[in-house]
Amino acid sequence: MTTFVLIPGAGGQAWYWHRLVAELERRGHVAIAVDLPTDDDTAGLAAYADTVVEAAGGHSPVVVVAQSMGGLTAPLVCGRLPVELLVLVNGMVPLPGETGGEWWTVTGQAAAQASHWRAEGLPGDPDDEAVVFFHDVPPDVVAALQQQPFAQSTRPFADAWPLSTWPDVPTRVLVGRDDRLFPAEFQRRLATERLTVTADEMRGGHLLALSRPAELADRLEGYLGPR
Repeated sequence: MTTFVLIPGAGGQAWYWHRLVAELERRGHVAIAVDLPTDDDTAGLAAYADTVVEAAGGHSPVVVVAQSMGGLTAPLVCGRLPVELLVLVNGMVPLPGETGGEWWTVTGQAAAQASHWRAEGLPGDPDDEAVVFFHDVPPDVVAALQQQPFAQSTRPFADAWPLSTWPDVPTRVLVGRDDRLFPAEFQRRLATERLTVTADEMRGGHLLALSRPAELADRLEGYLGPR
């Protein structure tokens, strides 16, 4: 049995992970999905990290899994929790001193996304959230998602990433090869340049926990060593 601590991306909802939580629990694991204070304009990355640590509730050891923007927070908890593995799922990989707002420009995300859309001949408007995020999510899950409240303060994007180096914790980068926001090639480059890690890939877009929870659970279990 493994305890997974699941950090969501923008919007910060534990609900994002509900399909993966059910899958992991069915396999005998403990899955703790975190609700982040994304509607609080006073809450920066330190507050997000505090929330994750509190949610972990003394479980030991843990595997931390971070979706998208959750990549800014996940490394900050590695010195405060007994983390045996950190997994970024379509995650942002920050550099010391870089803000989340700067990350988009420094990494060249916009150009990478535009190049990907041209190369793949993708249909629809790249500014349309439904086209970018929901193209491979089941319609009933999309409908339920759209009923969830969404709020994301800009405050965490203004915080300089405070660590001087990436934590000394085994780190895996898992990429959705059909991600239309962070294209797979873009993510592979960042994993190599910023973490000296070779990214792994699986089918699916940006919201893998909603679109392919069983396959994502397979990948996470595959990262675990002998228990």
